[in-house]
Amino acid sequence: VIPFVCVDNKGEPLATIRDEDSCICFNFRADRVRQITRALARNSGLNAQEGRDLPGAEDLDKTIPRDRTPKGLHYLCMTRYDKNFSLPVVIRPEFLSNILANVMGETKLRNLRVAETEKYAHVTYFFNGGVEQPFPGEDRVLVPSPKVATYDLKPEMSAAGIAQAVIKAVEEGTFDVMIVNFANADMVGHSGKIEPTVKAVETVDACLGEIEKAVRARGGAMLVTADHGNAEQMIDPATGGPHTAHTTNPVPFIVVSENAQQFTLKPNGSLRDISPTILGMLNLAEPKEMTGHDLRVPLAKK
Repeated sequence: VIPFVCVDNKGEPLATIRDEDSCICFNFRADRVRQITRALARNSGLNAQEGRDLPGAEDLDKTIPRDRTPKGLHYLCMTRYDKNFSLPVVIRPEFLSNILANVMGETKLRNLRVAETEKYAHVTYFFNGGVEQPFPGEDRVLVPSPKVATYDLKPEMSAAGIAQAVIKAVEEGTFDVMIVNFANADMVGHSGKIEPTVKAVETVDACLGEIEKAVRARGGAMLVTADHGNAEQMIDPATGGPHTAHTTNPVPFIVVSENAQQFTLKPNGSLRDISPTILGMLNLAEPKEMTGHDLRVPLAKK
């Protein structure tokens, strides 16, 4: 969505946030609201240090000088966007324990997170249960997303750079686990344009193929899945127009490994089963806090 401001017939803004105003921020996605919350509340409850380590915070401070920020703003957050924000919230966060990130840290598994800018928070902050700092044994690679107005203009995005980073790490053999995100199918799928989305999917397919070769060469295993659909439905069945939103369609769950012929997968799996399946592939037990289970079912030996 292109940013816009409602103005009067003289070109002046119809409404601006002023000193002592009340502001209720009802966005519940922390990755998309922390920066603007810091920008608006810097003079109203947040001290100068809170939020300074956020991605893009330095650029934000240069773009919006502190003296242009409202003073005495009564800023209310829907939930806690950052543990360092001393702002009132409506809904307190639920703290997650013994998630996959915890287990990898406690068992001293070296793990690498790789994504481009658009999905970097998903493999770090979100994957870690809302924790910004890396867990023990965790390394990260951020590949910059291309600077284009919309990603249908460059459907390849930064997939090649992600694949290169992953293949290099696989060949070096430093890490036990790698968590990787390709943003193409989702971000280009949001455009509703079929041709660029096809190119986006082809790009990811090619990159996964190259990664698979590297993984097989090292005798490793690879799991490919998604947390929602998008690119598979480009036409709205109700209107016949472009479909630009996520879908709740079933997603692929593909396991590539040397012993893949020794098991099958349970039908009707859920997102909650992914972490237990990964732990099973690592010969680690599921924590009692996990409600899912390993999707692999051993086949009877002939």
